[in-house]
Amino acid sequence: MKPKVFIDGEAGTTGLQIAARLKARSDIELLSIDEAKRKDADARAAIMKKADAVILCLPDDAARLAVSLVENPNTVIIDASTAHRTSPGWVYGFPEMDKGQRAAIAASARISNPGCYPTGFIALVRPLVVSGLLPADWPVTVNAVSGYSGGGKPMIAEFETRETEDNYRIYALGQAHKHPPEMKKHAALAHTPMFMPAVGRFAQGMIIEVPLPLWALPKKPKRKDLHKVLAGTYADERFVKVVPLTEGDAIKTLGAEGCNDTNRLELYVFGSDEQARLVARLDNLGKGASGAAVQNLNIALGLDEGAGLSQ
Repeated sequence: MKPKVFIDGEAGTTGLQIAARLKARSDIELLSIDEAKRKDADARAAIMKKADAVILCLPDDAARLAVSLVENPNTVIIDASTAHRTSPGWVYGFPEMDKGQRAAIAASARISNPGCYPTGFIALVRPLVVSGLLPADWPVTVNAVSGYSGGGKPMIAEFETRETEDNYRIYALGQAHKHPPEMKKHAALAHTPMFMPAVGRFAQGMIIEVPLPLWALPKKPKRKDLHKVLAGTYADERFVKVVPLTEGDAIKTLGAEGCNDTNRLELYVFGSDEQARLVARLDNLGKGASGAAVQNLNIALGLDEGAGLSQ
């Protein structure tokens, strides 16, 4: 019997993208709710009762409420909101993060989908902290830019109707943002990183950068040392590509949209032996959101991890 999957919040940006990745598949049955009842708690609870897996594409408070509607503790819940990314009892849904992470996802019925910025940041930083090349208490800075689809329907409308004429803008100026807590926890850092996000006038795609003054690090690593750790960490991964140093050195510029419509995450080590510029590129709607949710769903249900996903 095919596993039944329900997307709570299918009408949102992430929900629509997940549905598009699931609708053509023959290995699952996608459950739908009547449009008029999509905010009816009783109707949602009834359809969740039929589901083997529920994907939540809701604001944080609504996601917490939705979890309470799921009566069966064995029903897999994949939450795409921020609500449970650092919560006890929830497994962080970044399969490539650690050698045991896939097994943890497969064994859990409560999976929190990572944020788009944290996905790139953690992929770059955690292996270096674990290896000892980057001290856990280092004052890490992350600079990042995303397409405007990352802001959901309001921001999409703002840019596409020309309500704003901004081509590029920074935000979270007071250092208050939902992503740093999960960045700190899952990158194994002792302190919250300084996060400097921005949005550009392009629909999707993103770049995350972490600058490291190698001369100042205790072990004085060279650029090749950082690359070796990252390459070794993700050597057998399907969706994470650590770009060879020679290939990266041949690049003069790097756009944010190169991984669009894929579940690919590209990692680069630019710079010199004095100053390294770690870069992650991904689709904020792919590996940064809906693609990651589908990947986690596949793992949790024991299906082909890459089903419905493009590399």
